[in-house]
Amino acid sequence: MTGRKSAVGKRRLGQLGEAFAADHLISLGYRIIERNWRCPSGELDLIADEDGVTVFVEVRSRRDTGTFGSPEESVDARKQKKVRETAQYYLYRYRAMERKVRFDVITVLFTTESEFAKLNHLKHAF
Repeated sequence: MTGRKSAVGKRRLGQLGEAFAADHLISLGYRIIERNWRCPSGELDLIADEDGVTVFVEVRSRRDTGTFGSPEESVDARKQKKVRETAQYYLYRYRAMERKVRFDVITVLFTTESEFAKLNHLKHAF
């Protein structure tokens, strides 16, 4: 059925992806510190702690349509810079500049019918 709109919109798909990503991290023993943390410089999807390391996680969700490239490719140099700047703001704000940090990317693929298909966790992504 071409032209049929999915029952799940783009925003809701992103929320579902973030929920899957958070559940994945929790299952690995991470502690979720923040979800969708916002400040003047931007937003951080997930902030987690893994054994004393603050992990800033960019989550990308896509339907597996074969168009628009992979979700990993969407975390380009401009997006990485924005996430780094926002993470700096977070660390400064909470006086955590001395903490070890890491930047991960979690991608979540859904079928064209918006059902979960695959999750990929890239540690030390940038």
